Amino acid sequence: MSTQGASTSSPSSSSTPQWTYDVFLSFRGEDTRKGFTDHLYDALKKKGIFTFRDDENLERGKYISHELVKAIEESRFAIVIFSINYAFSTWCLDELVHIVRCKNEKKLEVLPIFYHVNPSDVRKQMKTFAKAFDEHRENFKESIEKVETWRTTLREVANISARGLVETQLGYELAGRNCPLIKAPPTNLTKLKCTISQT
Repeated sequence: MSTQGASTSSPSSSSTPQWTYDVFLSFRGEDTRKGFTDHLYDALKKKGIFTFRDDENLERGKYISHELVKAIEESRFAIVIFSINYAFSTWCLDELVHIVRCKNEKKLEVLPIFYHVNPSDVRKQMKTFAKAFDEHRENFKESIEKVETWRTTLREVANISARGLVETQLGYELAGRNCPLIKAPPTNLTKLKCTISQT
C-alpha cells in the first residue's frame, strides 16, 4: 500500500460518478479490526459488495495516505464504526473529515455504527471522546481550528442516524430503524443506509 502522505484536499467533482468501491470502512483498528470490522468486511465480501478496508500494516504518517483519500472519493458508501478509542486517533479524525467533505460535495452516503459507545457521547464528545479532545487541545495548541473541525465533523456524522451495536451469541445486533441482526449485508446497496443486513 502507498504510504505517501496526503492532505485532505477538496475532492474533485465529476458529472458522472465513477465508483471504484461500493463501501469504504472507517474504523479504529485496535478496537474492532479483529472483531466486528472483520465480521462485517467478510459478510460484505460474501455478498459481492466491493469494500475498501485499510491494511493493518499501513504505515501511519502525519496525514492520511493518498491511497485512503482516493478510496474515500471513489466509494459510493462509507461505514464509520465509532468505538471507544476512535477519537484518540488523529488519523481516524482526518479520515472522517474527508468522508464528510465527500458526503457534502460528492453525495457519498455515510452510515455511522456505534460500537460499545453511546451516540450522545460521540455527538457531545463525552467520556473517552472528552478525554481524547483534552489530549488534542494540548497537542494542537497552535492548530485549535483543526481540533474544532474534528469536533464539528463528529457531531455531523453522529447526527445522521443512531445505530448502537450489541454483541449477541448469534453475532451483532444493531439497534436502529430496520437494522436487524447482521448475518449478510443487503445485495441492494441503495438500502445500505437503513439496513446493514437482512435475516
